[in-house]
Amino acid sequence: MVECPRRQRGARRERSKWKPWLSRQAWAARYVTWNSVLDFPFAGDASPSPKTPVLMPLTFFFPNVVLGEAGVKGNKGNYGFPGLKGQKGKGEMGDEGIQGAEGKQGEKGEQGSKGDKGDLGPAGVTGPSGPKGVAGSKGGRGAPGRKGARGAKGARGDAAKLLRSAFSAGLSKPFPPPNVPIRFDKILYNDQDDYNPATGKFNCSVPGAYVFAYQLTVRGRPARVSLVARSRKVAKTRETLYGQEIDQASFLTILKLSAGDQVWLEVAKDWNGVYVSAEDDSIFTGFLLYPDVFEVLL
Repeated sequence: MVECPRRQRGARRERSKWKPWLSRQAWAARYVTWNSVLDFPFAGDASPSPKTPVLMPLTFFFPNVVLGEAGVKGNKGNYGFPGLKGQKGKGEMGDEGIQGAEGKQGEKGEQGSKGDKGDLGPAGVTGPSGPKGVAGSKGGRGAPGRKGARGAKGARGDAAKLLRSAFSAGLSKPFPPPNVPIRFDKILYNDQDDYNPATGKFNCSVPGAYVFAYQLTVRGRPARVSLVARSRKVAKTRETLYGQEIDQASFLTILKLSAGDQVWLEVAKDWNGVYVSAEDDSIFTGFLLYPDVFEVLL
């Protein structure tokens, strides 16, 4: 539609009266770009940023302006700078909503870590006895038990046979021959007949410990006396005497003998001053001190 030229001239006059300071070319622009600092509130922008390009319609400032035909589309402009991040808004908490419907059961989750050991529960009811098990191996010997009470006195048993062996014999003639058993043929005690006066030797019939002793009179010459056991001289004594002097020699010892062992006394050559008379004696004695029980039982 073409407008009347007269009407167009009238409108131009009205516009020039309202804003005479604007040039004619300014009215041909449809939009204007403001690059200066604006302090204009926009919806959703609490604080406009300075130096921000703002594009707004010209008709916003000049409502009575009549716009001409649109010009040719210009080239695409460059992207502007991104605006600053606005402040985070915080609204008031709304009312609690209605509880929704119960959802479907979710998938089975992964097994959790093992928890701490719980407290010991109360003891349960005792169950029935199980079947008898197989007998185990024999255990070690236990510690000795406590001493029991004394038992009743038993019946009197048979008297044990006492083991005895003893002899004592004196010399009947002075100065016995050397290096042979001295024959003490004057018997004082020989109930078990373990001493033989014909040989002057004692024969052991009961094994054990024996005591042997002699008491000899020495006169006119020295005496060297040896105690022989099992054909070995086990003890030796000496008495030195000359002239008509008289002295006494004595000796005692303990020997362990086995059954069948023999014991005797003998003097050395030129040392046989063993004497005997009506008033002086020379005696050889021996007796069992205690038997060797183990050898007797065997």
